Amino acid sequence: MSTQRTHDSSPFSEKKFPIILVAENLQSPANIGSLFRLADAFQIEKLILFGNNVDLSSNRLRRTARSTVNFVPHEITENLQQTIQHYVAQNYKLYCLEITDKSIPLETIELAENEKIILVLGEENFGVNKEILDQANATVHINMFGKNSSMNVAQAGGIALYEITKKLLAFQKK
Repeated sequence: MSTQRTHDSSPFSEKKFPIILVAENLQSPANIGSLFRLADAFQIEKLILFGNNVDLSSNRLRRTARSTVNFVPHEITENLQQTIQHYVAQNYKLYCLEITDKSIPLETIELAENEKIILVLGEENFGVNKEILDQANATVHINMFGKNSSMNVAQAGGIALYEITKKLLAFQKK
């Protein structure tokens, strides 16, 4: 018989990843709350929020995020271009999660050891804006096998963070 683990008894060890997750114009407080949970689960450096609908006092956001809003490093930016350029100047590589005519499957991206990453997730209906896409080192997509060409932004962010951290962890095992 298995015993369910608690936060205090889980076998996981903390690792920090050089990833900044950017949420561009998300409309749903639940999606933003989910990104806080993912930011904690994958121990990324920071969550950056951009858009008019960011309300960290939203009950829906706080219920979904649980207590992670209180300790996940985050910022709300009013100038996404300037914020991204600030991190690119610090040698972060810019990746956008979006299906485009030039996007590549997420699992095929080649990362360097200790690579610092900005991952941009776009608005639920319209995706990442073109100006950001045009600046990206690469645009990546999640291969999908059903009839729909997209999935919930928080789910997609979780898949992307899993794939990226898996590749970064592989360097540590060498």
